Amino acid sequence: MASINIGELASTTLAKNSSVIYDNITNGNALLNRLNSKGNIKSDDSGGSEHREQLMYAENGMYKWYSGLESFNIVEEDVIDSASFERKYLGTFVYFSGKDKIENRGKHAIHNLLESRVKVAVQTLKNQVATSLYSDGTSSKQIGGLQLLVSDAPGSAGTVGGIDQVANPFWRNQVQTAATVSSATVRGQLNTKWLETVRGSDKPDLILADANWYGVYESALQDNIRYTTSKMADAGFESLKYKSADFVFDDQAPADHLYMLNTDYMFLKCPSERKFKVGENRTVTNADYDVVPILFAGALTTSNRSLQAALIKS
Repeated sequence: MASINIGELASTTLAKNSSVIYDNITNGNALLNRLNSKGNIKSDDSGGSEHREQLMYAENGMYKWYSGLESFNIVEEDVIDSASFERKYLGTFVYFSGKDKIENRGKHAIHNLLESRVKVAVQTLKNQVATSLYSDGTSSKQIGGLQLLVSDAPGSAGTVGGIDQVANPFWRNQVQTAATVSSATVRGQLNTKWLETVRGSDKPDLILADANWYGVYESALQDNIRYTTSKMADAGFESLKYKSADFVFDDQAPADHLYMLNTDYMFLKCPSERKFKVGENRTVTNADYDVVPILFAGALTTSNRSLQAALIKS
């Protein structure tokens, strides 16, 4: 019986199911799930080493209340700037050794081997992405996550997206530090930050919390009122409701941290060919195995930090 080329079969199978792999990874994380549902996981094929976000940070000074034929003062103004976020790269491989090929010649054996290897690869990517979404940007190879974009110390020295946050107050997120967080205080603490991040109809839509914040908030709710959110619960996330926002427990969140996010202004930018794309089978020339890559490149970006908030128990 002619042997089946497991590597080629894996590449073909994975390519056919690339959308399933993408959905598995993006829907397995609350933040990516929300960005994906809003169309905020975007292809960016502009090249270079960074992804850019256009920012609106000042009013147009050419406005005036007028009467009759009054003239306007038309001048060029710097009302739009951009932030730049360095692209980072992530990949993993589904591998098959010569030994695997010999010992798994039957179709069922090959199918089971392929299924188990793909499951491990996808789970690995899910875990790595989930961790990186909270990165503080200090790793040279990992994307900058929420600890960078929604910083614990937005007024301290440093740049985010290439913009000096000390020299540009508009580019600072909201932050609140509390010595204690209890069921008696948590609503007031949330209310304070909520009001600071609301601008007309713009308001936070997703709150991500560690076990401490989530547990305290849950204990503060009245037992006879339903605060659960079906949208996130149906997607498999442990979630509650705070005002109009989904309040989600995330086991990857830093200890004693809560993030109040307006995801209309958050994005995952990726080159189109690296949105968790499956590559072609590759036979390693100096060893006895084949590999099929699953690759990602991109950056977590924001166009408005002032509408994002971090709450921290000190």
